[in-house]
Amino acid sequence: REGRSPPRRADKMAPVGEDANAPSSSSANAEAGGKVSAGSKSELKALWPFIIISITYLLFTVTDGAVRMLVLLHAYNKGFTAMEVAVMFTLYELMGAVTNLAAGVAGAKWGIRATLISGLLLQIVGLGMLYGWSDDWSKDEAIMYVTIAQAMCGIAKDLTKLGGKTVTKLVTPEEKQERLFKLVSALTGYKNSLKGVGYFMGAALLDWSYSAAISVNIGFIIVALPFAIFGLTTQLGRVASKNITLETVFKQSGNINYLSLARLFLFGSRDLWFEVPLPFYLRSAEGLGWPRAAVGALLAGYIIMYGQCQSYSPQLVLVPLKQSPPNKWVCILWNAVLAICPIFMGAMALTSMYDEPGDSNTGKVVTLMIGVFTFAIIFAVNSAVHSYLVVKYAEGNKVAINVGFYYMANAFGRLTGTIISGALYSYVGSNVNDGLAACFLASLVFVVISTVVTFWINDDEGGLRCGGNLGCLGAPPLKDRDGNSETGRVGDVEAGPSSGARQ
Repeated sequence: REGRSPPRRADKMAPVGEDANAPSSSSANAEAGGKVSAGSKSELKALWPFIIISITYLLFTVTDGAVRMLVLLHAYNKGFTAMEVAVMFTLYELMGAVTNLAAGVAGAKWGIRATLISGLLLQIVGLGMLYGWSDDWSKDEAIMYVTIAQAMCGIAKDLTKLGGKTVTKLVTPEEKQERLFKLVSALTGYKNSLKGVGYFMGAALLDWSYSAAISVNIGFIIVALPFAIFGLTTQLGRVASKNITLETVFKQSGNINYLSLARLFLFGSRDLWFEVPLPFYLRSAEGLGWPRAAVGALLAGYIIMYGQCQSYSPQLVLVPLKQSPPNKWVCILWNAVLAICPIFMGAMALTSMYDEPGDSNTGKVVTLMIGVFTFAIIFAVNSAVHSYLVVKYAEGNKVAINVGFYYMANAFGRLTGTIISGALYSYVGSNVNDGLAACFLASLVFVVISTVVTFWINDDEGGLRCGGNLGCLGAPPLKDRDGNSETGRVGDVEAGPSSGARQ
């Protein structure tokens, strides 16, 4: 009837503009929540190998730094020279180089899980051998024995490192280069920071007990082993092809070859003064005359600062300068900037203020610390750029082989730097200042060579920017480069233009 209200219905009518047959908002929310939950689980599953390998890799890294300090400072206390200690580390670096070749093939054939577990077990063997270092041995006997023990640790390090360096590529989609850059920088940075913790731990535990220090490090590996054994599948990192041989490792792209050669000289430039000459200079009465704990603390501070700067270099340096993700020009720029540090440190070591023994001369201590820690910061940016570029240039189905070859070059650079540094520090000039200055100047030569080699890499796209207003070498306008904004966050928009989504 007219004027009478229609009868009330038990069910609510759909609001204007909605389909009456559409699900209610509560059911829609439940469905959306289910999708989010499923998406989160899917993402966690995809990142699970990264999480597991990161845990084992980082625990291993603590022991890698600690054993370095254990051997170096224990040998110094027993009266070994810088050259003799450098010889102790030769097989550590040489076997690391050889292992990177074999590990690339092994990872491709048998998977990352196999190489990771093998590395952890070999680290236990190498650490266990150090229990046998006897005070009754002659120098030659001790050098031979410790060198073999260090060879085991060198093989272990690079078998373990293979997993840490390749998993970032395996869990990152090809189009998400910004995410890849940040994952690589974060993992490598935290690895180096924990290696710094290991440096301090090794020096501090040595003041307590040599044997106890070894036992603590073995304990870290025992904690890491179950993660590798039970947390990974045997298929991770394997290549379908059955024709993977050692010859395959040497068939690299031009970019990988040039980047590897540049890496050799880059890391050689650091180890020309850091691994042996600097600790000896800090302990020497003619140098600074510091106790073991202080030497360990300074080296740990260097490694930790280097690691943290590497982790945050994308956010704090490269993104503000519009250099993220980097290309070869960014690599060349930061290589060139690094050259300032060995020039400064070498020149300072030859001044008269370094002639006074000990650390009573404030200028001597301050200039050395400025040079060392400035090198750490700039070297961290270089290392972050290099670590990203190798996974960028790596072929998706051969990433273990590409990365293995690259870190073989890294190990040869460290080996070359360590041997040359021992010879220069021990035999150049009439005192430790002359030897230290020679190491810094040799470091400069290596930095220059690394910079020059990088020019041959074929990666010019994007040019070079230094902030919002300065661009060169074909750098496009920021709006074109970023695709939708002038923020300088390259790769920030990762979804297609029609999706309108930001990752």
